[in-house]
Amino acid sequence: MDAGPSVAVPRVALTPKAAELLRGLRASYDKPLMFHQSGGCCDGSAPMCFTEGTFLTGHQDVHLGDLEYGAPEVAPVWISREQFAYWSHTHITIDVVPGRGAGFSIEGPTGNRFIIRSRVFTEEETALLAAEPAR
Repeated sequence: MDAGPSVAVPRVALTPKAAELLRGLRASYDKPLMFHQSGGCCDGSAPMCFTEGTFLTGHQDVHLGDLEYGAPEVAPVWISREQFAYWSHTHITIDVVPGRGAGFSIEGPTGNRFIIRSRVFTEEETALLAAEPAR
């Protein structure tokens, strides 16, 4: 399930503004952070940010990659296997906009919320991804 460090085509990225918010959250909580992209009914398909260990991933989740954002560690990004089946052809960028965050996501009190910006992989990226081991 782990994408590992040698992924030729990154599946996930972070905008500078989202990285800034993550650094603030990391400082406030003093714990490593992670994202989970579900597609659940209550929070729609918003990326949810958690302190590491408060959301447990399992065999039903796919590790999309790790985000470097200027903290001592990276923030892993996970997606439910069911949602990955729909989004496997899509590059995901986590961004931030003003507004109320998802109900369980820790950015809620900041007055900002994480959102997904996406694009379909190019033909070249798709070919490289097809050559990678199955997730």
